Amino acid sequence: MDFHSVFLFCLADIHKKGYTVSTRQVTTKELFQEDTMAREVDPKDTTRAFAYEFWMKAPNPMVTFFKNLDVTNLIGVSKRKHLKFNMLLDYCIGKAAADIKEFYTLPVGNKLIQYDTIAVNTIVKNKNDEVSSCDILYTDDLDVFNLDYLKYTAQTANTCQDRDLSADSMVIGTSAIVDTELDGAVGMNSGIFNNPFIIWGKYRKKLFKYYLPISFQFHHTQMDGAHAGRFLENLQQEINRIK
Repeated sequence: MDFHSVFLFCLADIHKKGYTVSTRQVTTKELFQEDTMAREVDPKDTTRAFAYEFWMKAPNPMVTFFKNLDVTNLIGVSKRKHLKFNMLLDYCIGKAAADIKEFYTLPVGNKLIQYDTIAVNTIVKNKNDEVSSCDILYTDDLDVFNLDYLKYTAQTANTCQDRDLSADSMVIGTSAIVDTELDGAVGMNSGIFNNPFIIWGKYRKKLFKYYLPISFQFHHTQMDGAHAGRFLENLQQEINRIK
């Protein structure tokens, strides 16, 4: 009996037993919606229990690390493949964070929220010469990430409407100040935006290499210095590894 015959046999049996069959196509989003939904977790059930108790009510729980990245390879890839430098850096940021479990939890208000996915935010200059915010869902496939980046940054620029994925993904904020070189920047502790945040300016050339100083701010409830250091080391490795 071939597959088509088996299918018709099973369908007839279902109708015989009084069940109904829906022919509506189920979208991928619907299929995985429950699995990718952000959800509150009890801090006591996580490895961040002590950090939650110690840092959630601290006057300033935000920590900033500074690192000078060697972006020589990234610039080479950007030029050879005609890919945007900031897109490549955003991709490397997502890839560097993806294997660190602390990036999948975030203090939001007084709650600890667990996520299944990571997104990288980029700031876009819109058609009104103002700035808009655009979140790009991280995927390990660079080609897919690039297409999403081009599609959604263009859409955000044209509509002047922010693209916000924070309801379902842990968003890593970024800000590229491309008009000047920066030695570092310290973000504010608002108590509202607790997401990890990376800031950079223009890259610099020194002899035959290019360097980019970055600032990485994170909430101490979310991760410790060791996790942040591992992320920054991962980031440099991903920049070196990308082809």
